[in-house]
Amino acid sequence: MTGPTEHRFAAANGELCWFEWGYPADRRPTLLLLHATGFHARCWDATIAALPTDWHIIALDLRGHGRSYRPASLSDWLATADDVVDFVQATCASPVFAVGHSMGGYVAARTAALVPENIAGLLLVDPVMMPREFYGDVPQNLDEELEDHPVARRRSCWKGADQMNAHFSARSPYAQWRPDVLSDYCRFGLVPALGGDDWELACPPALEASAYMGSWRNNPYDWIGAITCPTTILRARNAERQGPMDFSISPTAPDLSAAIAGAKDLHWPEISHFIPMEVPDRLAALMASLSQPG
Repeated sequence: MTGPTEHRFAAANGELCWFEWGYPADRRPTLLLLHATGFHARCWDATIAALPTDWHIIALDLRGHGRSYRPASLSDWLATADDVVDFVQATCASPVFAVGHSMGGYVAARTAALVPENIAGLLLVDPVMMPREFYGDVPQNLDEELEDHPVARRRSCWKGADQMNAHFSARSPYAQWRPDVLSDYCRFGLVPALGGDDWELACPPALEASAYMGSWRNNPYDWIGAITCPTTILRARNAERQGPMDFSISPTAPDLSAAIAGAKDLHWPEISHFIPMEVPDRLAALMASLSQPG
């Protein structure tokens, strides 16, 4: 498989970075991979390495992540999906099979609802689509709540990827990740810091926190019924979450598949929310089986 080749796309609100492996083929759809909050396109590298070498794969840095443009906030997940709609309509000559993890699952689903002609199928990997009762009114003091969010206070500057990797490798949840995925997360998740020799997170902590704040603002049940393509929802382990940042447990509504006509539900109860980070080979096998024509 050739690649990855780095590209740029001018979406309506800013420039997106995207990576491409292989070449389009008539016998199967292109795979479009959308990452989780705080991550980036290259977190898919280990999964891609386990796929057949003759496939065509695209992975996007969503707005505010990786090497894509930084908006003022990421709390509007519908706007993040609008970028992806722009991208697939302008870049993909035929319908794609979209795979989205966490927030990326929400974005993939929203894209399929808006432009069904561009999406051949969906695999939503533990998408952040919670039970209906979690979605409510937006508080008036959102900025104050953002300042208090634990992600807004996370460390941003590092001497390099090796230092970041060493810091995280013994800490949960990173200690449960495959080491090569953690290495990719650190290596491609830093950009040069302004005015110095250090490196900083490509998705700044305050911006990442704004995306988490958006997780309960953007009610998917307003539009999810418009999805018509074949859809599989893969859920991680179920239990009562110990707060919104407990990613050992799935944030996906157990009955989410009932909201999408014909959707299939899969449950991997031994895996945490970080499915692509813990079992990329197993996920790649599932992607391959679902995206085959016929």
